[in-house]
Amino acid sequence: MFQKNPVSKYSTFQNIWFMIKLACTSQEKKVLVISFFIALLTIIQNLLNLYVSPVILSAIENHVSIQKLLFTIVIFVLMIMLVSAALAYANQNVICGRISVRCEIVNLLNKKASTTSYPNIDDMKFKKLLTKSAEYTDNNDQATEVIWNTLTVLLINIVCFFIYAGLLTQIHPILILVILSTAGISYFISQRLDEYKYQHREEEAEYIHQMAYLLNRAADFGAAKDIRIFGLRFWLEELYSKTAREFTAFHRKAENVYIWAGIADLTFTFLRNGAVYAYLIYLVLYRGLDVPAFLLYFTAVDSFSTWVTGILEGLCTLHRQSLDISTVRECLDYPELFRFKDGLTLNQDAKNNYEIVLENVSFRYPGAETDTLKNINLTLHPGENLAVVGLNGAGKTTLIKIICGFLDPTKGQVKLNGTDIRNYNRKDYYKLFSAVFQDFSLLAGTIAENVAQTENFDLKQVKNCIKKAGLLPKIEALPDKYQTFLNREVYKNAIMFSGGETQRLMLARALYKDAPFIILDEPTAALDSIAEADIYQKYDEMTKGKSSVYISHRLASTRFCSRILMLEQGEIQEEGTHEELLRQSGKYAALYEVQSKYYREKTEMNHTDMSKFTDREQT
Repeated sequence: MFQKNPVSKYSTFQNIWFMIKLACTSQEKKVLVISFFIALLTIIQNLLNLYVSPVILSAIENHVSIQKLLFTIVIFVLMIMLVSAALAYANQNVICGRISVRCEIVNLLNKKASTTSYPNIDDMKFKKLLTKSAEYTDNNDQATEVIWNTLTVLLINIVCFFIYAGLLTQIHPILILVILSTAGISYFISQRLDEYKYQHREEEAEYIHQMAYLLNRAADFGAAKDIRIFGLRFWLEELYSKTAREFTAFHRKAENVYIWAGIADLTFTFLRNGAVYAYLIYLVLYRGLDVPAFLLYFTAVDSFSTWVTGILEGLCTLHRQSLDISTVRECLDYPELFRFKDGLTLNQDAKNNYEIVLENVSFRYPGAETDTLKNINLTLHPGENLAVVGLNGAGKTTLIKIICGFLDPTKGQVKLNGTDIRNYNRKDYYKLFSAVFQDFSLLAGTIAENVAQTENFDLKQVKNCIKKAGLLPKIEALPDKYQTFLNREVYKNAIMFSGGETQRLMLARALYKDAPFIILDEPTAALDSIAEADIYQKYDEMTKGKSSVYISHRLASTRFCSRILMLEQGEIQEEGTHEELLRQSGKYAALYEVQSKYYREKTEMNHTDMSKFTDREQT
């Protein structure tokens, strides 16, 4: 089962102060000022409503003139109208500021998600915190926005509590004790029960994460063909329904807990109001309490009960909202495994004179029983073209992640020009790399923006990179050329590239960054053999003056590389140039022979099929 967290990492006061500081730093101080103004106006409005009836009734009993009576009524009406209008204006103007503060939290979460240490991306605890944090910031009713209303109402209740308490002491102080004691017991019970959802928040986050994953897969264009061919729709629906039932059962259990809290509150409210109203009736019948005074105290008692209940409910609500904000803050403050601002500054060398050395590097994924990489010793020299080949599961991608600084080795060191990269600001280290990964990201925007990864770009450089990647004729033929939109989920007039075209676009993006190191993870996997050969011919030109690492399953594509590593079961089995490895007649040579034989047979079959087709045409 999921581990429970009975206490929050941050106190309610700390979370309130966090929101106040955020309002100040996000240039939304008006949220604080307007909220205080709303509280003041609401208190004045309640006092006007409290005294209007007793004052008018007292004037009638004292037989004041009609002019004075009308004047009193008009004054109260005008004051109530004025305060109500000002209150409505303030409530309308505070909304935008509250939304802005919540959006600032969304920005902080997005920044955390996109810049956090790479291992955190696969950390289930972080992923659950991120899922819940997104839920707590996705609309106007979430704690990150509605807490301002809670604080405002709580301030109103506290101020009015003292005002009305002073008024009720004129009757009997014990009334205050009765109201406080019954409301206090009700609050204590509610507070204990309200912690249930926070204690089980990880369980809830797991259900939400599972349902979100299934919905995203069902709506993913990339999975559309598989869903239809293999009939996956019913399976996805079954999995989603199962998870939804478990999620509903969880909430049903949670609601049962809250129902008991409501029953307890209702019981003590009945006892409290019954006792207070009985005493007021006694004063009327046996102590000669006049009508205006009875009306004043009756309204005051009822309102005082509301203020007390409001304070306790407000504290309870504030406690729940604080727990939600605590989850958000836990996500924002999640520990970083890499050094960023406190790391050494890494200034880029104009000559690209960098050398990366892996010394006795081993790596094991969390929870794994064996190492994925074992005692790797490797030097990537400046300007060198390095190929990493091997079968699936050999550790090629993990090695690339180690070199790029996405993962730190479990054992050993990765050094840049003699310094362990753990000491550098990891963001500075990332600036040294351009890459085309298998799981590339195509953002909603223009072609030029996707190449440059910014709205401010050098169009000439964009064209040059696209030309090198072999995509220039395709883009020049488009009506909007480089301003053509991509991603039809956002832009209806967007175009869709083929897999090979998209990989060429990602290659152009890597070239545009012009970093000292270029990492290419199966960059030609979606290209046909002719297009692949074209890319290989240009490879030396594209990586001239840079260090490059190229991952491939096709050994024929590694012939132009200055050095080739053959990985097997996480170890470097063979190393050398293509010709050297063939002369060794080892595993590389054997695998190369298998692949070349396959391509020769495939080519012969294609020629045979074409000859048959030609013969039939002639016949």
